[in-house]
Amino acid sequence: MVLTVNIGNTNLTIGGYEADGQKFCGCLHSDPLATADEYALLIRELLALYGCAPGQIEGAILGSVVPMLTSRVLEALRRLSPVRVLTVGPGLKSGLKLRLDNPAQLGAELLCGAVAALDEGRAPLVVIHADTAISVMAVNDRRELVGGVILPGPQLALRSLVQNTAQLPQIDLARRAPASVLGTSTEVCLERGMILGTACLLDGLAARFCAELGPQTVFYATGSLPACVRDACATPILYRESLVLDGLYRIWQRNRK
Repeated sequence: MVLTVNIGNTNLTIGGYEADGQKFCGCLHSDPLATADEYALLIRELLALYGCAPGQIEGAILGSVVPMLTSRVLEALRRLSPVRVLTVGPGLKSGLKLRLDNPAQLGAELLCGAVAALDEGRAPLVVIHADTAISVMAVNDRRELVGGVILPGPQLALRSLVQNTAQLPQIDLARRAPASVLGTSTEVCLERGMILGTACLLDGLAARFCAELGPQTVFYATGSLPACVRDACATPILYRESLVLDGLYRIWQRNRK
């Protein structure tokens, strides 16, 4: 089994892959205070939850956008199993050309998401990755990653808004997409503003991406973008929960020798 690990600002997602596909996909909270030993225990418990054991690991690959956690999770993986652990970054083959000013600054989750999306479909395409922030990256019809945008995620925007105002309540963004923009209470106005506002923002960006990449551009999403926001978008969006982990596995296959 190949273990794939993606460290985000909010979550640490872990997947197990074998030749016939994904064996499991789990999620832990990204804790900046946790030690390598604590991460090793948490990962071992997660493996056990899905009927797996450290002895089944034959290889591992790690992607991270949280440098302070990278070394601790790497050490945790080494304590669980003495296998080679690859780290996404310069030197690993991805099969994707990067047309960026500084390719080393590209987040691992964006590279992996684009690799998996290209493996599934065709270019041009756009990958929307939602964690604490929403990152939107484009791949042109020559299979080159050519850039994109970064903006606050709806949960972060909501938290900031509630913390910096006197009378706005915290709300749940796990509800259904509203049919009307006409909210009739403070809670409903805030809910519809966050859900419909984020959807309109993504639709506006999608129109601009299509203007540069072409009208046939396909949009993929992964991460914590709420289903209500995706449902409220006029733009067709293909949601893939394990897109980043799938991309990690594809990169491991390219570099396993």
